[in-house]
Amino acid sequence: MSIKAKKILNSTGKHFLIYFALFLALFPILWMFLSSFQPNQSIINANRGLFDFVPTLENYRNVIDKYDFLKYSWNSFVVAILATIFSLIIGLPCAYVVARYKMRKASMVVLLVRMIPGISFLLPWFSIFAAMGLRDTYTALVLTHMLVALPFIVWIMIPNFESIPMELQEAAWIDGCNQYGAFVRIVLRLSIPGIFIASLLAFIFSWNNFMFSLILAGSKTLTLPVAIFNFVSYAYVDWGGLMAGSTIITLPIVVLSLCLQKYIISGLTAGAVKG
Repeated sequence: MSIKAKKILNSTGKHFLIYFALFLALFPILWMFLSSFQPNQSIINANRGLFDFVPTLENYRNVIDKYDFLKYSWNSFVVAILATIFSLIIGLPCAYVVARYKMRKASMVVLLVRMIPGISFLLPWFSIFAAMGLRDTYTALVLTHMLVALPFIVWIMIPNFESIPMELQEAAWIDGCNQYGAFVRIVLRLSIPGIFIASLLAFIFSWNNFMFSLILAGSKTLTLPVAIFNFVSYAYVDWGGLMAGSTIITLPIVVLSLCLQKYIISGLTAGAVKG
C-alpha cells in the first residue's frame, strides 16, 4: 500500500470515528427534541420512523400552562446565577492565593471536597436548614449548590492564575497598584477565558442539580430538574411533556455554550502550557 493510500485511509478512519462519536452524543438530544413535538401515542409507537409524525405544540402548551414551568425556570435561574456569582466572589481570591503561594496541600483539600459525593452532605444540610427555618428558600438552595460550584471554580482557576507571569503583577506594583488592585486590574482581566468556563460549568452544575433541590426545595422554590417528576406517576408517564420539559431545561445551556464557545475553548486550554 502506498504512502498516499495510507494517509487517505488514516484520514477516513479518523473522520469516521469523529462522526460516529458525534452521532452517539447528538442522537439522544435529537430524539428528545423531535419527541417533544409528538403526542404520547406517537412516541411509544415502536413501528413508526424517527421523522414519521405530525408536529404539535400541545406538549409545550401543557408544560407552560398546566405545569407552570416558567415559575420553575425562574427558580432554577435565580439559584444557579446566585450560586455561581457567590462562588466566584469567594473562589477567585482563594484560587489566586493557592496559585501564587504554591499551597499544594490546600489545592488537594479542594479536590478532595470536590470528589466527596454530595449526598454525604445532604442530611447535615437538611437538619441545619430545617432547624433554622430555611427549607424551601433560595438561601438554602444557593448555599447547597455552592458546595458543588465553589470547589470546582477554585480547582479550574488555580492553573489559570499559575500561568500568569508574576512579572506583570510586579510591574503593576511599581506603577502604584496594591495587591488588591493588581489582582483586579491585571490578574482577573488576563483570566477572563478561564473565568468564563468556570462560571459556565458551575452554572450548568447548579442548573441541572437534582438531589439538593429534591430534598430542600418546596412549592415556592421548586427547580426544573425536580419539576420533571410531575410527568411521572405510578401508572402513567407523560412522555410528550417529559420530552418538552427536558428540551426546555437543555435549550438555555446549549445556547449559552454556543454563544461562549470561543471563551470555553481558550478557557479549557489556559494553563495547559507554562513557561
